[in-house]
Amino acid sequence: MIYAFLEDVMKLTGAQIIVKTLIEQGTDVVFGYPGGQAINIYDSLYENSDKIKHILTAHEQGASHAADGYARASGKVGVCIATSGPGATNLVTGIATAYLDSTPMIAITGNVPNSLIGRDSFQEVDIFDITLSITKHNYFVKDISLLADIIREAFQIAKSGRPGPVLIDVPKDVQTAVYEWEEQSCVECLTNENKCDLKAAIELVNNAKRPFVYCGGGVVSSNSQDHILRFAEKIDAPIGCSMMGLSAVDYNNERALGMQGMHGRYTSSKAMDSADLIVAVGARFSDRATGNKDKFSVGAKIIHIDVDNAEINKNITVSLGLNGDIGHIINELTEQVDKKSLPEWKSQIEQLRTFEKEHCVLKGDFNPYTIIDTVCDNVSKDTVVATDVGQHQMWVAQRYRFCKPRSFITSGGLGTMGFGMGAAIGASVATGCPAVLFTGDGSFGMNLNELATAVSNDIPLTIVIMNNGVLGMVRQWQTLFFDKHYSNTTLNRKTDFVKLAEAFGAVGFSASTKAELEQALRSAAESSKVTLIDCHIDSDEMVYPMLPPGGAIEDMILAGDK
Repeated sequence: MIYAFLEDVMKLTGAQIIVKTLIEQGTDVVFGYPGGQAINIYDSLYENSDKIKHILTAHEQGASHAADGYARASGKVGVCIATSGPGATNLVTGIATAYLDSTPMIAITGNVPNSLIGRDSFQEVDIFDITLSITKHNYFVKDISLLADIIREAFQIAKSGRPGPVLIDVPKDVQTAVYEWEEQSCVECLTNENKCDLKAAIELVNNAKRPFVYCGGGVVSSNSQDHILRFAEKIDAPIGCSMMGLSAVDYNNERALGMQGMHGRYTSSKAMDSADLIVAVGARFSDRATGNKDKFSVGAKIIHIDVDNAEINKNITVSLGLNGDIGHIINELTEQVDKKSLPEWKSQIEQLRTFEKEHCVLKGDFNPYTIIDTVCDNVSKDTVVATDVGQHQMWVAQRYRFCKPRSFITSGGLGTMGFGMGAAIGASVATGCPAVLFTGDGSFGMNLNELATAVSNDIPLTIVIMNNGVLGMVRQWQTLFFDKHYSNTTLNRKTDFVKLAEAFGAVGFSASTKAELEQALRSAAESSKVTLIDCHIDSDEMVYPMLPPGGAIEDMILAGDK
């Protein structure tokens, strides 16, 4: 290592500056995969292995998802590293996933030297332009003198306001150049000024007879869950949430109605539709949450509170937008609104709950709800749960009893099949605790190579595959809307997941009954090894309720509807 002490100033290579600045900013673990244009960075990681841990994934996409899962579970900035060309492009899906779900993440890529940029050099890709639309900000570092401050600024951007991913592309000659470096303090989040006039909001809340609090992912990312609960209690309102808002409020809280939307719980969706005031906090009113926007909650006033002003009136025209720090605004509202007691609204909610219990059920003794309940009953309440994307994701969102914020890790905005393995690994690393991955046989096939990462790093991970032999969500649409034309959704794969797990060095079980699943979960709890449980379910099982494409609440399909 090159040291030249001038007071507290060191002369370091660009690669050393990268790693030293990551450590300075509180990074204790990075996920990645080495290559020629990142080899200098990896040499510096080797030199600093006592201060920063590197987890080698099986694929760069796995590294980006792991950094994402780490960030979501910890609230810190996740970091992933890749080389140029295919290494960088393999990060793209993970960066886009983080962007759509507002995850604070730094992606560092190596690139060919400045002198070779634009010459179609070996493994050269313009990752800067490729990621412009899927990052909160990105950098191409031409000058080593700017490198440390760019990294610091990237951390500040990633975690301030509405969080998001930032890419830093560093050419090889910048990594090998030498420059002075002086340690600085960890950057603080930039704060949003709150200049909201709450007078109109207070009036709307005080006049409401059927208020509904709608939590989005912004509540979780801003750690505003306690503020939300106090507000809902003061105005006697139920709380529903988007999928990204799950875990903000304890499932067992009497006010918690769970997820609403296309596959939301019946009570939550119907209550939101029946409300005369919706207080939406940190949510973006996506199409999956609203259905037909022209018919969305037409009888309700809507207050939209968000740190990102661009979200207000973007998808749904609201009665009042409040832009600023969510926790601060909710606290101010809570202090100033009248305390309410709304027994008639409570009674209406209870009637909806009763209907849901009677009509929103799944068939058979070993169905997805049985599997989810059994897992929930056999793991710690603090266990972080990750999912892939598809039917299993919706069943988990509907049914799992999340008790702790940041305990649900899933791809909402991009809907990335294959997200779960990397994310579960990152979440377990972040918390230092066992994690559970719910996946489908289709999603699991996308990135099952990350089993090698989990086993090699002794990650305490239990993988629960809901194996129905089909691409279930697409097949459900084909059943309901395409006259059962099952085009390429029946997998017909001969993969033995139990033997596959064993080949990777994990433990594998097959379960077709609740008793078999319970035994497998007990074995997983007693074992220090990665455990995979292949659960066989009916290929015709559907996710209900469901809003049809372009439909509204009155078009909701329940189990048993024709």
